[in-house]
Amino acid sequence: MPAGATIDGWGARVAPADMTMEAAQTGGIAMRMPVPNAWRVALFALLVGGTLGGGSRALTAALRPWRLGEFDPAKPGNSVPRVEAPSTQYSFGTMAEGAEETHEFIIGNSGEANLTITRGATSCSCTVSDFEDSAGGDSDGEKAVAPGAAARLRLRWRGKQGGPFRQQATVFTNDPRRPEIAFVIEGTVVPVWKAEPKSIVLTRISASGGEQASARIFTYGKEAPSVDSVSSPDSENSQFVSFTTEPLPAEEVAKEAGATGGFTLNVAILPGVPIGPLRKTVSVALRVPEEVTAEVVVEGTVTGDLALAGQGWDSSRQALQLGTVSGRAGQHIQLFITAKGPHRDAVRPVVREVVPASMLVEVGESKAVGTSAVVRIPLTITIPAGSPPCNHIGSKQAPAGRIILDTGHPDSPTMSIPVCVTIGP
Repeated sequence: MPAGATIDGWGARVAPADMTMEAAQTGGIAMRMPVPNAWRVALFALLVGGTLGGGSRALTAALRPWRLGEFDPAKPGNSVPRVEAPSTQYSFGTMAEGAEETHEFIIGNSGEANLTITRGATSCSCTVSDFEDSAGGDSDGEKAVAPGAAARLRLRWRGKQGGPFRQQATVFTNDPRRPEIAFVIEGTVVPVWKAEPKSIVLTRISASGGEQASARIFTYGKEAPSVDSVSSPDSENSQFVSFTTEPLPAEEVAKEAGATGGFTLNVAILPGVPIGPLRKTVSVALRVPEEVTAEVVVEGTVTGDLALAGQGWDSSRQALQLGTVSGRAGQHIQLFITAKGPHRDAVRPVVREVVPASMLVEVGESKAVGTSAVVRIPLTITIPAGSPPCNHIGSKQAPAGRIILDTGHPDSPTMSIPVCVTIGP
């Protein structure tokens, strides 16, 4: 061994501290990396691994939140709320369209800490939720429920449209087992009233004998209906049409799903009604118990010994169709009244009313048609040049004009001729 060299604790020869690398190499000293003892290596690795592993676990625990199931609130010493909702769904059956309904759900707390409930979203604007405490006061969307206490969730909704109805309101809680609850309401919305048929159509009404018809009106309110009045806003020919009502038998009401009451609307067309088209809107004022108005249309064509034919006459619509007429040029057409039956010779038409006022109507001489028992009377209808503009095209916004004639016929004393015309500049 060279002078100054020693043997370290690992059994290796070590050059003196003041010997340079060159000297060590030239001095013949063989430099070797120390070979550690196997037990020491194992102990060192265990200490380092334990330190690093524990630090890693501590860091992970600090950064990762607790997950449901990793913390058991039921363990002794942990006071937590426990939400209880005995019912989360309510079926209201049927309700009237436009009516408002309410229902209350109970939310209890069987835990040992305060339960916080927060109002969440509703499925549409027609469902509104509020919390109500035992004293009856409403909260502002959030409420604390003490252990052993309960709150009420009150839902309000309005039936906007007929058909199946299903809506829900969500409530959030601080119960880790049940952080969210959906409360559901469902049922069917029915109209406040329904007429069968929707309109009374009488294809041929005899001017001499009259006609009768009826419609059933069902109601779906909380109570059976009471009728305040029956009327028609159309004043024309009102003296020839009458209306009455009578309650529907209970067995008929029971056959209509959801109906709570009903009545029969009777319509009578009296003899003498003017020949031509007939259309009346019947308005029935009801209480169910709120005030509503049911409407039924009565329409048909009154026929008799008198009829119309000629240029512009539309028999399917029972109206004179003149279309758009130039006010500068005017227009000139001819219609014919035909009369038959035993009173045909008594027919002597006289103009009683004309709309528009600028229209002129001239009645010609009655003449027999060949050898038949029919007479024909010409009507000359003129829109004079220079007539002012007007619109009587026959729409809801522009009702048709008319020609009213006193006929002289004992069974059909009046004839009404609708005139659909627009006079332009």
